[in-house]
Amino acid sequence: MPAPPSKDGPRINEDIRVPRVLLIDQNGEKQGIMPTSAALEAAEEVGLDLVEVSPGADPPVCKILDFGKYKFHEQKKKNEARKRQKLVEIKEIKLRPNIDHHDYEVKAKAMQRFFEEGDKVKVTLRFRGGEMRHPELGMKLLDQVKVDFEPVAKVEHEPKMEGRQMVMILAPR
Repeated sequence: MPAPPSKDGPRINEDIRVPRVLLIDQNGEKQGIMPTSAALEAAEEVGLDLVEVSPGADPPVCKILDFGKYKFHEQKKKNEARKRQKLVEIKEIKLRPNIDHHDYEVKAKAMQRFFEEGDKVKVTLRFRGGEMRHPELGMKLLDQVKVDFEPVAKVEHEPKMEGRQMVMILAPR
């Protein structure tokens, strides 16, 4: 015989199968430790549900409240938490080893903005043709990026060659 489907969320009313519980009434006042049957009767008297709010405690903590309202507020809290969450994105900045000073400043300004928004930055340095003979120029440029962003960002992945490009990832501090 398969096991009954497990409900998600806290146990309520007859689903609470422990001998004794710590009861908190509908006004938020602690009523003390009592048999579960007495707690159920107290909940029925006021026309509300007995909800297990802290099953890990010894004895479990149960509260008398309107379960529908409780579920609604829990869902609302989850939605608020999800709204506040910031997804960290990885923004990519592409450079060349012999980049002009002004072009570098434009890219640096964009990187600064990404760090302020809390995003990580992947600096990709692409080598073409004869530039491959001088990887030290690329390393020098990436070291310059490290120094320029030392106060606002930390190096998450050191520069390394991947085929014809050198890659480094910086994360905001």
